[in-house]
Parts: sequence; structure tokens; C-alpha cells
Amino acid sequence: MPLWLKYLISAGLVVLIAETAKRSDRLGAFIGAMPWVTTLAMIWLFADKQGSEKIANHAWYTFWYVLPTLPMFLQLPWMLRKGFGFPVSLLASALLTAGCFWLTALVVKRWGIQLM
Repeated sequence: MPLWLKYLISAGLVVLIAETAKRSDRLGAFIGAMPWVTTLAMIWLFADKQGSEKIANHAWYTFWYVLPTLPMFLQLPWMLRKGFGFPVSLLASALLTAGCFWLTALVVKRWGIQLM
């Protein structure tokens, strides 16, 4: 599959989600919460004949990397509603996510899962 087509489809998806969110908060969030990027990445891996093991690893690690991102979706709206500006709220949420990534990696390492 040509690289330009991958870019076009991937970018189109992001624009679709953003445009939908302008019209409907709930529908935009619902579409955005779907694992589109990961699904597309796995389709691109399959199309590039990367093999089942590579695709399985991608899905496995995605699961573990999604978990520490979830607190961000609580902190960001809380900060915005408390009057913090968007840039400050986004930065704080990014820092929280980085901390949660680090903590998750330390915790799951005890069960032999290497994230870092």
C-alpha cells in the first residue's frame, strides 16, 4: 500500500473525529475513543506483510500503554472546569500521563512485562 494513501486515510480519520466533535461532544468522543489508530496501524502492518507476531505484539503493548493514559481524560476536564487555561491543563495532563507510564512500567515489570 502506498505511503501517501496511509497518510491520507489516517489524516482523514483525525479530521473526521475533530469535525464530528465540533457538532456533537458525545458522538465525537465516542468515535475518538474507538481504537482507530491502533487498528489502522495493525492493518498497515498486515498490508506490509509484517506477520502475526508483530501484529500481536503491537496489540499487546498497546493495551499496556493505554491504561496509563486514562487518568488524563479525568484531569484535563477537571482542570478546565476549575478555570485553568487549556495549555496549562494539557501540559499538566501530559505530565500526569508520563508519570503514570513510568509507574505502570514499574508495576508490570514485576510480572515480567517489559514496557521500557
